[in-house]
Amino acid sequence: MQAHSTKMDDLDRTILKTLMEDARTPYAEMAKQFGVSPATIHVRIEKMKAAEVIQGTEVIVDTKKLGYDVCCFIGINLNAARDYHSALEKLNALEEVVEAYYTTGAYNIFVKLMCRSIEELQFVLIDKLQAIDEVQSTETLISLQNPINRNVNP
Repeated sequence: MQAHSTKMDDLDRTILKTLMEDARTPYAEMAKQFGVSPATIHVRIEKMKAAEVIQGTEVIVDTKKLGYDVCCFIGINLNAARDYHSALEKLNALEEVVEAYYTTGAYNIFVKLMCRSIEELQFVLIDKLQAIDEVQSTETLISLQNPINRNVNP
């Protein structure tokens, strides 16, 4: 995994910031706002897509309104480093796992879980996550609030 920096100018950053705030902003509206043609906006966006700076668009849902009241983070220690790929495959099969990170420090893997209740979390921990052979131990941190949630500044 190698980090690539794409050459972007101020117009690219401004377009990107606008799309990050509202991906449905019309090209014509941005063109008028930034003093360029709609074709320029189109070309710049296509360039950022080709460079994979823009990797798609997504719908952001309110998890609470879908009944997911418990968000938690779980630090996972594996039996051995070689267990990473098979453990990750098993974690990926759990629909409650919404994010996973391979980390340095206290844990091998750090995951974000979304559950409908504490009872469901307990079931997932005991019957699903801790039942994975590669998992040696876990530590669960329950999120009480998500006061900061934003994208990077382009």
